[in-house]
Amino acid sequence: MHSSFFKRLFSLTGIVIAGMSLIALSVLPAGAKTKAEKYGWHLAVQSYTFHKFSLMDALDKTRELGVRYIEVYPGHKLGGKWGNKIFDQNLDSSTGKEIMKEAKKRGIKIVGAGVFTSKDKNEWEKMFRLAKSMKMKFITCEPPLDMWDAIEQMSGRYGIKVSVHNHPQPSDYWNPQNLLDVIAGRSPLLGSCSDVGHWKREGLDNLACLRMLKGRIVSLHFKDIEPRQKDVKGQKDCIWGQGVLNVRQMLEILKSQHFKGFFSIEYENNWNNSVPDIKQCIKYYNRMCEEIF
Repeated sequence: MHSSFFKRLFSLTGIVIAGMSLIALSVLPAGAKTKAEKYGWHLAVQSYTFHKFSLMDALDKTRELGVRYIEVYPGHKLGGKWGNKIFDQNLDSSTGKEIMKEAKKRGIKIVGAGVFTSKDKNEWEKMFRLAKSMKMKFITCEPPLDMWDAIEQMSGRYGIKVSVHNHPQPSDYWNPQNLLDVIAGRSPLLGSCSDVGHWKREGLDNLACLRMLKGRIVSLHFKDIEPRQKDVKGQKDCIWGQGVLNVRQMLEILKSQHFKGFFSIEYENNWNNSVPDIKQCIKYYNRMCEEIF
């Protein structure tokens, strides 16, 4: 045979092998774990992403995304047989267990609740009790500054992590240094729910903020946002990798810090039909994780 035939054969073989490798990277068997999941990183959905729908609908959409964890925001209407009844600290334990079953049927686990805040110690007690009964990992919250002793004590007693969110000013926690000052010397169960978008919107460097919080990040409200535009108020969420937050570098920083925990997807755009956008976010996240692990 002519040498040109062998060259073409070897070339085609290489293309086939390369194609098979790409398929192997992008298609995992059901239940298989990615490199990131094996390391201890888990994608979740912050249910506020689907606040225009019921919690039951949010569970369905989370399943459609292929995500196995969800963080539920207080005030989310339950839907289903519960109708307009809402998820909050006053939820009775039997309903909580039924909701857990509904999530489990869809292959989903409820890992957190928030963003919660109250000036009433009894309300905090209720929230910790609910989180414990529903086997959650953390409560996302913004505690009053004068309640930290009580909240630290409840966190230890119930074994539930406190993940402090950073809403924009006038929130006490808009700047990560404020949180670090408050929790210095306190339990390792207390830390940050790092909303990386809010930092940037407040004029802070989201990468520097992540570095500051090394060892104190419990979870994240993860996102990417559009560049600031002249005469336009705010910066909308966008598909990950298309904005200004430098998703890859954020992931690299978290890996360097040996962070392990939950990345709650909080996609606050295209409210009525965000699933296609979020699928692109997840695809980008998975690609970045494959590259850095």
